[in-house]
Amino acid sequence: MATSDPSTVSVAASSASSGAGGSVINVSGLVSQLVAATRAPQDAQIASQTSTVTTRISAVGTLKSALSVFQASLASLSTSSAFAADTASSSDPAVFQASAASGSVPGNYAITVTALASAQQLLSGPFVGGSTAAVGTGTLNLQLGSNSFNLTFDATNNTVADVAAAINSATDNPGITATVIQGTDGAHLLLSSNQPGALNSIQVTETDVGGGLAALTYAAGNTGNYTQNAAAQDAAFSVAGVAYTSTSNTVNDALSGVSLTLTGLSTGAGATLSVANDTTTVSANIQNFISAYNTLQSTVASLGSYDAASSTAGPMLGDPLLTGVQTQIRHVLQTVDGSSAYSTLASIGITTQKDGTLAADSSKLQTALTGNFSSVSKLFSGASGVATQLDKLLSQQLASGGTIDSRAQTLVKQNKALSAQTNALNKQMDALTSNLTQQYSALNVLLSTLQTTSAYLTQAINSLPLVQGKANG
Repeated sequence: MATSDPSTVSVAASSASSGAGGSVINVSGLVSQLVAATRAPQDAQIASQTSTVTTRISAVGTLKSALSVFQASLASLSTSSAFAADTASSSDPAVFQASAASGSVPGNYAITVTALASAQQLLSGPFVGGSTAAVGTGTLNLQLGSNSFNLTFDATNNTVADVAAAINSATDNPGITATVIQGTDGAHLLLSSNQPGALNSIQVTETDVGGGLAALTYAAGNTGNYTQNAAAQDAAFSVAGVAYTSTSNTVNDALSGVSLTLTGLSTGAGATLSVANDTTTVSANIQNFISAYNTLQSTVASLGSYDAASSTAGPMLGDPLLTGVQTQIRHVLQTVDGSSAYSTLASIGITTQKDGTLAADSSKLQTALTGNFSSVSKLFSGASGVATQLDKLLSQQLASGGTIDSRAQTLVKQNKALSAQTNALNKQMDALTSNLTQQYSALNVLLSTLQTTSAYLTQAINSLPLVQGKANG
């Protein structure tokens, strides 16, 4: 008897003259169909559940991102320091300019500048031989304020140009720059301090016993070798009649929170410094808060929406997490602080529209900011202020272990469980495939045996009449 592939059965009679039939069972095809029919309902259920969980994971991620962006907009409103920014302006920028920082106090202050800080500059007498003229040998001590350094000159480096180069290249030079200026009368050595202020004067003395470098010296009582182009001088000015001096024309400590840059001398009655609350920046921060809230509202509405025309629901429709977040945020927005002149958002022109978004009456908002800035600050940044409470609420919701994080973790666990179900189903179906293949393969063998027996019996029966016929004859 000849056999075919084990997965199929094709039984043929052992006799070449007689066929046993054409019965064939396609075991692999039959088993595949049976297994597919068995797993199809479970596959559909897992796929449906996986799609739902995946969609919810994405939705929770979208909600978390939207809440985080909204919380970021609160940083410029949720603390008192956010409202501490002031602006400072000068009535005469030719006399001084100003900027305000934290700690400044709004008000008008008279500023009178009687002297600007300057750095000393000394111009030597002429050296007739020009920049290559030798000026002598020895050791010089150059001093700027309380700092000094020494330079030694010999026959190899004692020209005017050499002296300037040595001063400029000295590593311990505290801030004296030397320049050679060529004039019709010869070369001049210009010594300039880079540090203004009366204490930062230049002195040049000869420290050796000789006098070869005497033409370069300069000190109190010995000023004949140089002309003073600019004196070492402190700035002198007054704020609201209070006198003040500074080694620099940039002054940060005369008036709390205000930086002054002195640019010229006062004439007449002087100039006025005006420090005021920075309502422009605060107004922009409030508008940013409104815009961020409206973006959040749009996201929340989309997640919980329902389109009757298409019977399409948002991924978080009816979800208590979403409705809970909405309710808590809206409750904070309706906060009433009876201790403040402006006790609600509506009182400063911020109202809720029919679609749930916020809108601001810019005119009413500006009136509130200019009329009672501290009250507006308290409405947002006070202990029970709108921005303060919202920031606290969102921090709790977005924190590790908070409501958002807990939901996300639950959904991730559900997704992993579904993946585990798929793996378990795959193993079950592999086992079923093996079992069914074994059973139907055995059936094939049985059918093959039966077909062979059937063919044999058929041959035997067919031969019986012939034997009877011979006997009768």
